[in-house]
Formats: sequence, C-alpha cells, structure tokens
Amino acid sequence: MQFLEILEKKRDGKPLSKADIGFFIEGYTKGQIPDYQASALLMAIFLKGLTADETVWLTESMLYSGLVVDLSLIPGIKVDKHSTGGVGDKTSLIVAPICAALDVPVPMISGRGLGHTGGTLDKLEAIPGFNVNLDLDRYREIIGKTGLCLIGQTEEIAPADKKLYALRDVTGTVANQSLIAASIMSKKMAEGIDGLVLDVKTGRGAFMEQLPEAESLAGLMISIGRKMNKRITALITDMNQPLGTHIGNALEVVESVMILKGDKEAVRSDLVELSLLLAAHMISLGGKADSLDTALEIVQKCIADGSAFEKFKELVREQGGDEKCLLDFSRLPTAAKSHPVNATESGFIASLDALKIGRGSVVLGAGRQTLTSVIDPAVGVILKKKIGDPVNAGEPIMEIKYNNEEKLAEAQPYFESSFSLATTAVSPPPVIIKTLGERQTP
Repeated sequence: MQFLEILEKKRDGKPLSKADIGFFIEGYTKGQIPDYQASALLMAIFLKGLTADETVWLTESMLYSGLVVDLSLIPGIKVDKHSTGGVGDKTSLIVAPICAALDVPVPMISGRGLGHTGGTLDKLEAIPGFNVNLDLDRYREIIGKTGLCLIGQTEEIAPADKKLYALRDVTGTVANQSLIAASIMSKKMAEGIDGLVLDVKTGRGAFMEQLPEAESLAGLMISIGRKMNKRITALITDMNQPLGTHIGNALEVVESVMILKGDKEAVRSDLVELSLLLAAHMISLGGKADSLDTALEIVQKCIADGSAFEKFKELVREQGGDEKCLLDFSRLPTAAKSHPVNATESGFIASLDALKIGRGSVVLGAGRQTLTSVIDPAVGVILKKKIGDPVNAGEPIMEIKYNNEEKLAEAQPYFESSFSLATTAVSPPPVIIKTLGERQTP
C-alpha cells in the first residue's frame, strides 16, 4: 500500500478504510511516514472530515499503537472521568477519592495544563513530593492497594497519540472533533477502564465555546466508547465562569481538600454540585447504585463520614506526597503577595469571564506560556464573588496571589476586565446544561 494513495483519497473527500487508517498510524508511529506527509493527511482530515466509522478506527489504531493496561485481576468495575478542560476545574481531585472510597476503582491517566486551562498533573505536583511519573507496574500496584492512581501518560500508552498531537499543535489541525475524540478516547481506553464519565465543557473558558460543538463532541465520544463495549455517560457543563473559587495549582488543592473534608461553608456550590454529580454517575456505572438519587446520597455520606478525605490522604501517601500539607495548608506552596481587584460601584456580578481569568492566571505563572515555562504552583486567584452575587463599591471581587511584580502588572488587565456588573439581580447560570447517554449499570 502506498501512503500517497491514502492521502489522495482523503484529499478528494473519500472515506478511508480501516486498513488505510491502520497503515497510517502504524507507519507514522514507527517513523516510516515522514512528518510532511502525516501533516498533509491531518489537514485533509481537518478539511474533509471523518465518518463515525473512520473515527472509531482511528481511535482503535491509536489505542493499540501501545499497551492497553490489564486491570482484570483488580476486583470491581473500573471507572474514570475525563474533562475537556476548563478554568478552576479540579473535580478529578475530588471525585477519584470519593469513588475509590466506595469501592469503585479509578485508574486515571491525566494531562497537564493546556493553554488557559489547568491540568490535573500540575495541581497534584503542587503537593510536595507527589509523583505522577510512575511506571505501569507501580500504577497497577497502587490501584490494587488503594483503588485509585493518578499518573501522566507513559511512553507505552497510545504513543501514536502523543506523536500526532505534537504535529497537530503546529499544523493548525487541533480543532477537529474526530481528531479530538480519537485523542481523548485512545488514552482513556488504554487505562484499563470499564466505564467513563465525560465532562464536556462549553462557554467562554472552554475549547468548545458553542453548545452545539460540545454536544457533537460528546455524542462522538459516547459512540466511540460504546462501540468499544464501555459504559459511557457525558455531561455538558458550563464554563463561562470559572468552576469554584480557587484558580491556581496549590490553591486548587486547598479547595479540593476543603470539599473532601466537608467544609461546604467555605466553597462555592457550583464546584460541589458538579463534583457530587460526576461521582454519582461514576459509582452508578460502577454498579454501586441503582438510581442517580441513591448514588448522590451515597456520595454525600462518603464525604460526611470522612472516608473520601482519608482515601485522598492515602493516595498522596502512596504517590510520595506530603500528606501533612492536607491538614496544614502552610506546607503547600504559598504566594508571598496578594492584590485585591475591587468593585468600583455597587451592583450584582453579571459576568465573570473564565477565559480572561485563565489567561491572567497563566501570565502570573500558574500555567505555561511556552513549552519551557516553569510553573509557579503558588500563584493564582481566589474569587470572592461569582455570577449573581451582590457586591458593594470598594468590595473585593477577587484576590490575586502572586510572587512577581512584573507578572502582576501584565496579568492585572485580564483580571480587571474579566467581570461586569448589573444594577438588578442576576441569576447564576446552571452548572449542568445537559446529560447525554443513558446511565448504564451492570
């Protein structure tokens, strides 16, 4: 088979066969197909699209380009959660220990921050000593012992995805739904899971800013998962404003711990609501509840009795982290300086732009502006107000946590222009916009 024939076929808008796609993925992964030809095919795919079958075949080929973890010796239905990325989204740190405490194993291979969105690995690494770079043997061992493990993508997991993503990033072909879905699902299916709950974000701070785009991507991933005989549920959730109140790596660890300890007075209801619902769907897929209402009750009890927090401490301990910092936040990286952003007049918070707040946080050092950027785990912002909250003139809307005056000066315009006020009461937006896919239990 000549690769040029495959390239010309897609260039002309014709569907590729399973063999065509397999030939491409195998050849590119092994270095037999050069970057310039692979780039041409990616652009043809971007412009002409892939059918549902082509997308499934691409996912399968990427999945089997490396190892698929076998967790069959670990009891229970293994379930993971994946978010398409947002600002202040630290739900993985909350839902994974809840589910593991309820005997639903959570094997989770996570990512780092991308653009203005935060990454689970960066948040976990804000905990002194926490090691996300474990090999697959240790990954299996920790899951078997504790019921959960959160690591980064290894060289053995979907190597085709790792190589293709780097190429897509520099060829303007990232924003294609089939390529996005295949990338996400190939990594998730390689974890050794039986079920998956998807959190597909939409709004200003999401990659899928428009609702129809988010619905289409969610539907595509559900289709892929079901064709691979996995239990799949997808939530479409709001990302017009940040999730929760704390944005920044160590700050998000603090907020996650507060929720796991049941300190609901100190956290925002949107993060609590979404985290509990995601966990409820996960334990439903894991066979621990026969209705969503029952699952929510079980999840709430898991936090109330302290078992979820104990499981998080166990995870931190097993992955080399300082569990004492979960009880004493001063042991976490802490910014030296603080700067308030105050309201200039009284009113109600009408909008809170997640994209601007995310970008401002990256400028402070909470994310990477270049591949070689070093993250400052201490910096970020704490929101004092959310959409719908009343505010008085001179009252702080947010508190910027920073270490560098020059970075503060560069970031301030993002934060100061990120909100608007209304003179009359404003209703906060719903956190959950839509649920797709039937909830499945064994």
